[in-house]
Amino acid sequence: MVIQDNQDLYGIMAIGKIVGETIQHMKNHLEPGMRTADLDEIGAAYLKKQGARSAPILAYKFPATTCISINDEAAHGIPGDYVIQPGDFVNIDVSAEKDGYWADSGFTVAMDPVTPEARKHITATQEALDLAINMVKHGVACNQIGRAVERFAHAQGFEVIEELGGHGLGRHIHEKPSIPNHYHRRNREKLREGMVITIEPFLTTGARHIYTEDDGWTLKTTDGSRSVQFEHTLVVTQNQPIIVTQV
Repeated sequence: MVIQDNQDLYGIMAIGKIVGETIQHMKNHLEPGMRTADLDEIGAAYLKKQGARSAPILAYKFPATTCISINDEAAHGIPGDYVIQPGDFVNIDVSAEKDGYWADSGFTVAMDPVTPEARKHITATQEALDLAINMVKHGVACNQIGRAVERFAHAQGFEVIEELGGHGLGRHIHEKPSIPNHYHRRNREKLREGMVITIEPFLTTGARHIYTEDDGWTLKTTDGSRSVQFEHTLVVTQNQPIIVTQV
């Protein structure tokens, strides 16, 4: 969507704040030994308390409130009986709707003990997100953001997943434009002031592609390499974007 007035801006800011706070709340309760289903229930209760609805359920009838992806699961992991282990990468992806407005955010936590390699992977993905966000403004081509993320990832010794990237949202969870994390020559669409988008780099230790598990939802790297994702919802301006899911 494109912000048309203050009502739109306030609506996006409100749901963005709820999404960001939900992730923070889930992170605060995350610990080894808990099931991913338990973590999802914590997020579900927080969203309900804020009067927000799960976007994955609302839009796609996803079988849980949030997506929780472990290690080589890049996205859309279904919370269940898996018990979180020391050393796991845990990606928490929360998207939600309230009053007709939608927001989306993701965060990856490396459970202790954190190896130097794991710390570098987490830090590099966070820095890729920051780099991309700093590029977001009116008139910038989507593929230039992808080019910058890909070059940065390679410089740090990581790969990007070609099938996953940022996207428009606001009145639905997935809208135009598409903002890949690699250089896509034909994707020359330019960002416009007022657009609501996500930026979400996915960096891996090897894979550039994913496949869908037998459950029909979980996306895993083709070579079993670990994936890290960070994501924010933004409003495009003439200068620095408004980060609506940052808390």
